[in-house]
Amino acid sequence: MRNKFSKSLLLTFFASWYFFTALAQQKQKITLEDIWQKNTFAAKTVSGVDWAKDGRYYTSMVANDQTNATDIIRYNLTTGQPIATVVAGQDLKVAGSAKPIDFEEYTFSADEQKILFATETEPIYRHSSRSQYYVYDVKTKTLRPLSTKGKQLFATFSPDGSRVAFVRDNNLFYVDLASNQEKQITTSGERNKIINGGTDWVYEEEFSFAKAFFWSPDGAKIAFYTFDESQVKQYTLQMWGPLYPQDYTFKYPKAGEANSVVTISVVDLNTGKTTRQDIGTETDIYIPRIGWTETKDLLWIQRMNRLQNTLEILHANVNTGKTSVALRLTDKAYIEITDDLKYLKNGKQFIISSDKDGYNHLYLYDLQGKQQQQLTKGNWDVTDVVGIDEKQGLVYYLAAEVSPMEKQLYSVNLKGGNKKRLTETKGTHRISMSPDFTYYLDYHSTANTPPVVSLHTAPSGKLVKNLEENTQLVNVLKQFDLSPLQFISFNTSENVKLNGYTIKPNNFDPTKKYPLLLFVYGGPGSQQVLDSWNSGNYFWFQMLAQQGYMVACVDNRGTGGRGAAFRKITYANLGHYETIDQIESAKYFGSLPYVDKSRIGIWGWSYGGYMSSLALTKGADYFKAGIAVAPVTNWRYYDNIYTERYLKRPQENAAGYDENSPVTHATKLKGKYLLIHGTGDDNVHFQNAVAMEDALIKANKQFDSFYYPNRNHGISGGNTRLHLYTLMTDFLLKNL
Repeated sequence: MRNKFSKSLLLTFFASWYFFTALAQQKQKITLEDIWQKNTFAAKTVSGVDWAKDGRYYTSMVANDQTNATDIIRYNLTTGQPIATVVAGQDLKVAGSAKPIDFEEYTFSADEQKILFATETEPIYRHSSRSQYYVYDVKTKTLRPLSTKGKQLFATFSPDGSRVAFVRDNNLFYVDLASNQEKQITTSGERNKIINGGTDWVYEEEFSFAKAFFWSPDGAKIAFYTFDESQVKQYTLQMWGPLYPQDYTFKYPKAGEANSVVTISVVDLNTGKTTRQDIGTETDIYIPRIGWTETKDLLWIQRMNRLQNTLEILHANVNTGKTSVALRLTDKAYIEITDDLKYLKNGKQFIISSDKDGYNHLYLYDLQGKQQQQLTKGNWDVTDVVGIDEKQGLVYYLAAEVSPMEKQLYSVNLKGGNKKRLTETKGTHRISMSPDFTYYLDYHSTANTPPVVSLHTAPSGKLVKNLEENTQLVNVLKQFDLSPLQFISFNTSENVKLNGYTIKPNNFDPTKKYPLLLFVYGGPGSQQVLDSWNSGNYFWFQMLAQQGYMVACVDNRGTGGRGAAFRKITYANLGHYETIDQIESAKYFGSLPYVDKSRIGIWGWSYGGYMSSLALTKGADYFKAGIAVAPVTNWRYYDNIYTERYLKRPQENAAGYDENSPVTHATKLKGKYLLIHGTGDDNVHFQNAVAMEDALIKANKQFDSFYYPNRNHGISGGNTRLHLYTLMTDFLLKNL
């Protein structure tokens, strides 16, 4: 009896131990609240970095829990440790005020003796905002408002730190910091008519800049844009909330419609003289970039024709306004604008990127436009110029040479030789180089590993220290049941190789069949299939995988990282090849033994919403359900810079506009369709959703729709993202 009893106790002990051990090791399930409310998967980074002028230190904003203020701390680059408090947030008080200012961002003057603080910031569009700026003197520790006559836009120190220029009410101003005198440069500014020193809506959205004035290197002059919007048609958004909804009206040039007339001027602050620069007699053009060369009083101006297939680099003598064409680039399709144009300090040469040999590469020219050297070459694209160290004779750049799914850092000399790869770990690298090119920060991640921020020496690339490893997030991820994102490729029936990724259901069983959700963006030059951390959708996809869904994404023809031919095949025919490739993707996945081809869905946002709408209509036989968030449904409704770049004007290519606009194919809808839009979308207007609904109603097609009041293209704020992803999840659970 005694031996029997002991054995029973032993069995009970092991059973209990196994149960509690298994319970402890049980992985957690992801919830939407984890993603969009609790920030469970938020990654840390080294943010707000402002490099010191000697490149040996950097500063960053740090919340001070004891004072409930934000301090600016100086860090030692080589250790990552704080070494001094440059500004204590509690000391940032204007004379006569007991409360310190609450700032969102800061900027040092070049000599680091003054700091601009932005407070009470109000976002306007994608890149623009207005703030109340303050100027802080580091030596005297005094703070004063930049101006007391209203909020300012784009406040910027002059190179010598003696002045600050800004825009208010569509006019350009500057403040002399020694005398605290505010001086007005332009007087013609008027809302929805004339803009000085800032861009109009379409330049801001499609050419990606909003501040449209630029200090000369000596701080004596300012080059600036003027936009005459008089002939641009207006668009009105209704803002809901008050008893009577309010109208918000702004200038928005749709495809084929009139643009602003742009002029470029230079003001000499010492004489007060303003000189118009000669950009030609043709006004139906674009000036996507301007800047100062390293030659005194010589300005460069990029001039582009309306169809965006010819780009000219003009050199302007700012004192006379006379210009000459230094370089002319043409393309049978289009030319994308980048910031890769860099003038060398020797005053004799410049570097620019071009895909003229089939891939995006770097070229060295003299000031007369004669090509001196092709710096990079191969069947791969340069994606970014990081910097040019003329002392060492090196150009640092990021490229997709290893794989279209990766971005690695390289250096090459100014003769196009001695190319060196500086980053070794696979994945995606984003680089912040110190001003003296002695150090750089590497922000590195992969699709399945959170970002790591590391410090390296240049030009060797040697690791000095990891400044942020996201150890806490890595430990959090171990607690959840995650399925690894895996990269794939396959050939279509047209023998086109496409790259993609999959996330398989948890506890994947190849003998079972699973529903599949295809995620798509697919717009020109874009990439979703990247070996890079993407916290938002990645964890939603993981949540779906936990519920038995397979998730996939395929970059169709027209996307980036694979050269000009792959990218530009969609020219004048947007949506055609992209839709074919997404249908081919559905066929490919449907052929796999573990995918239920009768339960394939698709979803996307913006261009992706356009693509999912086309897939549900033109590819109705292959998709059971789909979600379109903020889609373009008729290309005639979208802005002219973007749309005409890829489709030409509707006056010249009506078929290209209409044959692949989803409204044209509403009668073909078979599956379940959820259409989502924000009524305050200034980019892809709510008009697109209304037009699609109207077309579906006329075709007697049932569908689901949901509209977010006053939300813009990002559909965010408060609980909005949680609500949106709950809506989409419920739709998929019900219909897929």
